[in-house]
Amino acid sequence: MAASSSSGSSSGRRKVRVIQRRHRLVYEILDCGVRGGIVLALLLLVVGMAIYSWSADPIVSMPGMPMIRRGARDLSPSRVQLEAVMDISTKELYDAIAFENKDGGAWTQGWAVKYRGDEWNREKLKVFVVPHSHNDPGWLRTVEEYYQERTKHILSTVVGALRKDPRRKFIWEEMSYLHRWWQDASDSEKQDFIRLVKSGQLEVVGGGWVMNDEANSHHFAIIEQITAGNLWLRDTIGVTPRNAWAIDPFGHSATMAYLLRRMGFANMLIQRTHYEVKKELAQRQSLEFMWRQGWDSANSTAIFCHMMPFYSYDIPHTCGPEPAVCCQFDYWRLVRVGQAQRCPWGYNPEEINEGNVRERAMLLLDQYRKKSTLYRSNTLLVPLGDDFRYVTPQEAELQFTNYQVIFDYISAHPELKASVQFGTLEDYFSTLRDEVARSTKSSSRANEDEVPGFPSLSGDFFTYADRMHDYWSGYYVSRPFYKAVDRVLEHTLRAANILYVFTHAKCRPKDTSSFPASYSNAIVSASQNLALFQHHDGVTGTARDHVVEDYGTRMHTSLVELQAFMAASVEALLLQQQCKSENFRQWYEPEESRSKFNMLAVKKSVRLASGQARRVVFFNPLEEAVEHVVMVVVDDPAVCVFGPSWASVDSQISPEWDETGSNLSTGRHRLHWTALVPALGLATFFVSSAEGVADGSSCKRAVPARIRVFNSDDKFSCPNGYSCSLETVETLEITNGFQTLGFDSTTGMLRSIQISKAASPSTLVAVEEDVAYYSSAGSGAYLFLPDGEAKSLVQAGGLVLVTEGRAMQEVHVVLKTSIGGGELSRSARLYHSGATGRKSVQALSVEINYHVALLDHRFNNKEIIARFKTGIDSGRVFHSDLNGFQTIRRETYDKIPLQGNYYPMPSLAFVQDSRGKRFSVHSRQALGVASLQTGWLEVMLDRRLTQDDGRGLGQGVMDNRPLNIVFQLLLEENVTSSASFHQKLSVPSLLSHRVGAQLNYPMHAFLGKIVESSVVIQETSMDTQWSSLASAFPCDLHLVGIKALRPSQLEDVEYGLLLQRRGWDESYCRKGGTDSCSTLATSAKVDLHSTFSNLVVSKVTPSSLNFLHDHAETLPGRKGAGASAAGIGIVEMSPMEIQAYKLMVE
Repeated sequence: MAASSSSGSSSGRRKVRVIQRRHRLVYEILDCGVRGGIVLALLLLVVGMAIYSWSADPIVSMPGMPMIRRGARDLSPSRVQLEAVMDISTKELYDAIAFENKDGGAWTQGWAVKYRGDEWNREKLKVFVVPHSHNDPGWLRTVEEYYQERTKHILSTVVGALRKDPRRKFIWEEMSYLHRWWQDASDSEKQDFIRLVKSGQLEVVGGGWVMNDEANSHHFAIIEQITAGNLWLRDTIGVTPRNAWAIDPFGHSATMAYLLRRMGFANMLIQRTHYEVKKELAQRQSLEFMWRQGWDSANSTAIFCHMMPFYSYDIPHTCGPEPAVCCQFDYWRLVRVGQAQRCPWGYNPEEINEGNVRERAMLLLDQYRKKSTLYRSNTLLVPLGDDFRYVTPQEAELQFTNYQVIFDYISAHPELKASVQFGTLEDYFSTLRDEVARSTKSSSRANEDEVPGFPSLSGDFFTYADRMHDYWSGYYVSRPFYKAVDRVLEHTLRAANILYVFTHAKCRPKDTSSFPASYSNAIVSASQNLALFQHHDGVTGTARDHVVEDYGTRMHTSLVELQAFMAASVEALLLQQQCKSENFRQWYEPEESRSKFNMLAVKKSVRLASGQARRVVFFNPLEEAVEHVVMVVVDDPAVCVFGPSWASVDSQISPEWDETGSNLSTGRHRLHWTALVPALGLATFFVSSAEGVADGSSCKRAVPARIRVFNSDDKFSCPNGYSCSLETVETLEITNGFQTLGFDSTTGMLRSIQISKAASPSTLVAVEEDVAYYSSAGSGAYLFLPDGEAKSLVQAGGLVLVTEGRAMQEVHVVLKTSIGGGELSRSARLYHSGATGRKSVQALSVEINYHVALLDHRFNNKEIIARFKTGIDSGRVFHSDLNGFQTIRRETYDKIPLQGNYYPMPSLAFVQDSRGKRFSVHSRQALGVASLQTGWLEVMLDRRLTQDDGRGLGQGVMDNRPLNIVFQLLLEENVTSSASFHQKLSVPSLLSHRVGAQLNYPMHAFLGKIVESSVVIQETSMDTQWSSLASAFPCDLHLVGIKALRPSQLEDVEYGLLLQRRGWDESYCRKGGTDSCSTLATSAKVDLHSTFSNLVVSKVTPSSLNFLHDHAETLPGRKGAGASAAGIGIVEMSPMEIQAYKLMVE
């Protein structure tokens, strides 16, 4: 009886839990606005038996709701596959590896490699020695300094050396240098280069503008830099690269594998991965694999990847496992002949002659054989090069001549069962595929998607360690000021490209001096400067100071030019007249400006006399209409705002605070109001002096915000025109009706976030904010080597200013720190929705702005972090993004040191628990992130380091600049509270995607000329609104970009369009948490012929992401890539995918 009673009691408790969770689900369905929410909610209340306990397998299977099973979700076409089945995942590798750093002997990070000798009986060993020269477009010298000193000589040397002997081969990667050399090369050199490429002696690999970083670079910039190089290569040389070569980025991203595959690449090579991962894969003979996306259940993203097995890509570490032997075959190290550093192992090269050729050949072949046992085929790749090699003809002749003698000897002795020759990547990969086809009797050469017999692998290769506990996680944050400028240039270029397309369509320039063609060179230059900074010593922050300044100057120049073009575009699009030069009045200017490459942008102040007004035009570069609380700076608080139809708009006025000054008011004022700007469109507002407004206008003066002051000292004085109150409460709050933030008034630090709900109890989550620092005597530009745990910087007593108004609420604190004060401040803001009361994306997130200025010795060897300790039980598992394209699961391991548990965060990180609570941090620049304890997220903000870390830079990082780091914090609750949230694949919610998009692609503001308000009212020559879309995009379809592929072209202009269908978690609100999301890609048809109201599209051609391949068979995994879709222009794509289209416009 007791057992029966217990069982009945347990059953009863389960029923209660079911009812409670059913009620909670109903509330959340109503609150989130799930399709058919009210009907479905009532149905769920009535049909109680259809819902089981959350721990049972089937829960709900109804239209519009995800079907959830234990450990899995419904995998209908509108949803993202949780995880595809793979042979190897990098998580599984990390779980398996002990990370003990055992000494392997001659191969320090491996083992004593041996072979039996019969491995090549059936298939001889085929070795391809691939000469190369790694040319950094900036590192210790600027790109132009390197070009003049070395690279121009290298290219000329290579052309001359290959011309002498058709057996010689070479590969080249960086188009930035080839483009520069092409300007100087003679006609005969250009013809020889083209001939060598066409004959296969010289292969262009990758063909990007640079060999981009893979941790910090955003996928938009990666696509831009590869496309810039690939299009130039096709237009100039007439070839399209098939094989990618990435030997120097400091870790490798799965996003690169995806992008390369979608660009039509067949194979790729990588080098810098954790030495323990290399060892584990080598032991499994899995250094070559089909690299596939974790969400790809259809196996359409796989690309064949070769991982180099040893420490470096230099000659001592590429011929085999014993560098002391391999170094003897670098003939530029010959004593008294070569100019490279002598071999540090004490055994130097010997010039090859008849007397030593056999001994030398057998010694080298032994290394080749040992290396080949690490791979599955008998085709072997051996790179032959290093940084800036083959500068002189003498070096080239030493390498080519001595190796050829060895090759000839081996070829003359078939009993060695080997052939060795110079080769390219194409030679290697095609021979390998032929070997596999013979051994498996397959047609792998015809099917680029598969290479039978090789494992599939998913995941990424961060964080890289080259030896011991030296993890390269410092460069995720080094030079954060320039990382921020990089993203500003990126979103400005994207916006400028959009405007160029539509101004070109309207203005139809007749020559290159006509608008907008007159700006074509500026557009191209900006693309190249953005591309250049994606170099793995550019955006990484790992170059010498003067090189960083060169990058910064180039980006600044492009920003100024792009802003000038965009200001002119605003006038052209709003102007009702034709785009004739006499009609342009240079009416607009950018609302923000930078005085110098290393200075923060400053908002221009609107200064108005009585009766004057000024236009403010906002350009929204997103594919969705954006309702935002916007802000401009004014000199006089007595102003009012009018909308596009000259109707008065509610607005708020508040003091502008100096970020770190003691008397914080600058004397200027922030004017906030709500603006609704159409998708890919313009909206004009008018800021008018409240005095002398034109007759018939109803001026609603901007309402002054209320100021609450905590921890005030004698230096603070209330700004004129405002009401300030001194307060002493322990906990202060601000709210916007959708969420409430709690703060510690003594420090100004965030303590909690509470989400308000219309039909269910509010959700309160502890979010304890802290600013702390790591001390380090070993960290440098590359490495993060902390001396211990982080220590809090924040002390009680920092001045806290609370601004409260109808548009924006803010808690601003000048931090009092343990090492002084005034260098760090933080502003936390909540924005209200518009007059309609609808939920906006902006109102559902928290804006956090850290002002950081590590400018003096007090911050030497300190690395500053922002830490958020939440009450979410995440179990030391978190997710971060890869290149702003996808998210990946991360786990904090005790067997790895602290610095190895830091990961790149280009734009997003989040923690979540099994009940569906999720806390996200969105960033508008690349930084580093960790979750060292359950529920924690910490993001490194800046680092100031006095020492070099021994990786070649030869200096510390001391050129810190004041910067503003902006986050958007998002607290969400899962609608369905599905069972396991620690699965290996999680994606952002739709709301999270939209928050990130609005942060990273903000609206651009432009100020019109100051005029009399009566003139503004009577103005008829200029429209106040403009939109480029004829129909709205679905909420989960993102415009990655649209641009003129060749901006200087005047006729038959071809536009390149990139679209991404977002992969999002449907267990969160389907409507993205707001009222503005009405359609999804599953139910909305997008016809590219009729999507844009200002473009008459005559032809739509599906293409690869680099716009080089226009045939459906080269676009794996593409839905609707056939002739009918190309002719009709209907967009069909699966979640997560990016697709490219070429548009011809009448």
